[in-house]
Amino acid sequence: MKKLDIKDLGKFRLLGGLDVYKNKTAFTVAEISLEKDDYFSKIYLYDGRKVKPFTSGPKDSNPKFSPDGKLIAFTSKRDKESKEAELYLIPTTGGEARLLRKFKFGISDYEFSPDGKQLVVIAPVEIERRKKKDEDVHLIKEIPFWFNGIGWIYGKRSHIFLVNLESGRKRKLTKGKLNVQTLKWSSSGDKIYFIAEENKEKEPMISDLFVLDLKSRKIEKLTESKWRISDFVVLDETTFILRMSTLERGIPTNTHIYLFNAETKEIKKLTAELDRSAYNSLNCDVRGKSRNPLIYKDGWVYYIATDGPRANLFRVNLEGKIERVIGGDRSVETFGIGSYLVFIAQDATTPTELYVFRDGKERKVSDFNGWIKEYKLSKPEHFKVKASDGVEIDAWIMKPLDFKEGKKYPAILEIHGGPKTAYGYSFMHEFHVLTAKGFVVIFSNPRGSDGYGEEFADIREHYGERDYQDLMEVVDEALKRFDFIDEERIGVTGGSYGGFMTNWIVGHTKRFKAAVTQRSISNWVSFFGTTDIGYFFAPDQIGKDPWSNLDGYWEKSPLKYAPNVETPLLIIHSIEDYRCWLPEALQFYTALKYLGKEVELALFPGENHDLSRSGKPKHRVKRLELIAGWMERWLKG
Repeated sequence: MKKLDIKDLGKFRLLGGLDVYKNKTAFTVAEISLEKDDYFSKIYLYDGRKVKPFTSGPKDSNPKFSPDGKLIAFTSKRDKESKEAELYLIPTTGGEARLLRKFKFGISDYEFSPDGKQLVVIAPVEIERRKKKDEDVHLIKEIPFWFNGIGWIYGKRSHIFLVNLESGRKRKLTKGKLNVQTLKWSSSGDKIYFIAEENKEKEPMISDLFVLDLKSRKIEKLTESKWRISDFVVLDETTFILRMSTLERGIPTNTHIYLFNAETKEIKKLTAELDRSAYNSLNCDVRGKSRNPLIYKDGWVYYIATDGPRANLFRVNLEGKIERVIGGDRSVETFGIGSYLVFIAQDATTPTELYVFRDGKERKVSDFNGWIKEYKLSKPEHFKVKASDGVEIDAWIMKPLDFKEGKKYPAILEIHGGPKTAYGYSFMHEFHVLTAKGFVVIFSNPRGSDGYGEEFADIREHYGERDYQDLMEVVDEALKRFDFIDEERIGVTGGSYGGFMTNWIVGHTKRFKAAVTQRSISNWVSFFGTTDIGYFFAPDQIGKDPWSNLDGYWEKSPLKYAPNVETPLLIIHSIEDYRCWLPEALQFYTALKYLGKEVELALFPGENHDLSRSGKPKHRVKRLELIAGWMERWLKG
């Protein structure tokens, strides 16, 4: 059988963007073209019998059915000369798609009206003049001024537009500094409910539920600016299902499902029995863009939750009874409910596919990634690590494909980002590439990870402490259990929080013989003032701000420990990474070079924080080549 190669990245098909009407399912399938260095996508339709292509592409995505099921709306970029986002309509029976409207700065979301005659669209707009047409100077008056993957966002907000399906005419319904995130129509069609941020500068973690009366054009805020609400379901004019975080533990607070009364302002946590985040936080580098649905049907609220190393589909009723609907060692990506339940899922050795759950039976109905069956893959082997404080840590090991008993192999410790994400039963192309090249791969969910409850996830003000110990104890346990690991040839790598931890590790131990840090943090002070989330993420995670806690910020900065570094380090960073901006890489590289350490720096132009997941295909290939090459140089050479 074949070994999975770096350039096999171009074979993956990424499924996502699913919507359901009765027995019909529309979804997006994206492909990665190494030849054209781009991504291309089409919409496919499953009619209850077979899957078939529905649109021609090349950039079609995010399909949604009209209320009567006769139309499908979708977003696209078919006009090669235009930078605007395009909204199309196409009959469900097929035919030519009709361009309904273009939006200059993109489309965040949209919904059909109950009568199917209008669409309500969320789109970014300029709320104040940013600069003159021929001017290249940025005059900035607010924070955040840029955002990862988008670029400059100052002076922009996402607002609601009403678009007529016949004429394509649009009417702006909201204004000012409201930043709208998601919305729903009332069943009568005379109101629009929406989630928005009122003040991203002063209250960046707060979002509220609002209602817009279409006749009077009046907007009323229904919540009290205490929570971060991400989605909702309208039960009636006063009763709502909210998916939200109360922020009691700051960012580590789990997102739960609540019942909310808009008159009394009372909330009831429906998912109190399951201390898990109501979304999928598993890491994967070959997944499609998907919605995170919240669906109310027959007295049950259906939602995805991360439960340890799994992302499963659950449902909860209004009394708080929770049931697991779609379980297993896998990652449910998205779902929809029509005549039956449809979902997209993957696992550690199977990329994304479409599945149907009907009459208690599950069936895979697509085979976009069937080519993977021709490849020999290393299946992750799970083991538990009892940490020194008694808490159990989930960990996995993947043997190299050429494994032979009695032989010693170099190993690589992989550390996930977040920190409130998780590794588990999802496909990681990177891991399979490394095992194909003869490495053992070790990965785990240390303290700070999602899926194990709020207390487990809460490492605020304690970065580099218990989380660092957990990782070292995972390596210790792996060496005890698996005698084929060469303890003299272990490397470490990670991105984002995993990059921070890689930087921290090389400044605190010499046990690793090679390291690759990616999209990392090296200095919490500079991170606070230069990144899109730094001004609220750093105070939440490190404590207070740099003026109140300079010693704490510096104490937790890997840059402080640069003189201790003895491990050869490769720094990989994207030039347009606004989540962990370029200075994080530059100052760590400069410090290590100045101190005479073994270090190299690889910078990727035009890329952002998501290089490993959605960067240009050729850059993604180069990144993997750099990681594998560095590890081969120092662990095999």
